[in-house]
Amino acid sequence: MARRDFNGRIVVITGGAGGIGRALARSFGAAGAKIAILDLASSPLGAVREDLRREGIAALALTCDVTDRVQVEAAMSEVRRAFGPVNVLINNAGIVHRSAFAETAPDVFRRVMDVNLFGALHCTQACLNDLVATKGLVIAISSIAGLAPLYGRSGYAASKHAMHGLFETLSAEVAEHGVGVLMVCPSFVASGLEASTLGGDGTLLNRTRSKVGKLGDPAEVAANVLRAAQTGRRRLVLTPVGKLSATMSWLAPTLYERLMIRRLRSELDR
Repeated sequence: MARRDFNGRIVVITGGAGGIGRALARSFGAAGAKIAILDLASSPLGAVREDLRREGIAALALTCDVTDRVQVEAAMSEVRRAFGPVNVLINNAGIVHRSAFAETAPDVFRRVMDVNLFGALHCTQACLNDLVATKGLVIAISSIAGLAPLYGRSGYAASKHAMHGLFETLSAEVAEHGVGVLMVCPSFVASGLEASTLGGDGTLLNRTRSKVGKLGDPAEVAANVLRAAQTGRRRLVLTPVGKLSATMSWLAPTLYERLMIRRLRSELDR
């Protein structure tokens, strides 16, 4: 497969004002792409856009709630007006909860699924014609939780497993049109996502999360994603802990479960 060149390409990044989103914008922007970042009005969208522009990156910032299909379609139309058809969509917007299944309200499950799964679905459908016309690329930022259980995050894991089902099937459907799909599975990353972590009742948590291994660096994640995108990878599992978790969950699920519970169970008791 020919190496993808992102110079002059139009890259849309959802959750673009967060830690990983900002790093992805810098990484793809440094490769010559024009960047459109989408995020909530409460995020530092404007500041991120100005940072990118100071680095010489053509950047557009658009307020958009990815759970709202009308807002998504309006944002994609604005991207086309400003830059042209979308060549790369990075579905990075996400939300997490940390609570036992039995203590998690149904509305929390719905909220997590709305953002993580349906937000990505809305954005992909809104620019799919562009991606087909330009033989573009969809990048879905999933998680190790999309490949292996993650204690106290049943709704989050469900949303990430659903993303794999959605985008890996989409990959089969659009391959004949030259559209690529890359699934990215980070482990624990210092992304800022934890600041918006929901508890079982839907309120924000103020407890520090547990982690396994060293927290990943968003810039390192973004650099790896760019390389995977350039070389046509279909799945990228990041960090030694992430790779070990995915392998153990597949080959030794009981052992993986025992170790994972031992490491993460205490965070629900705080």
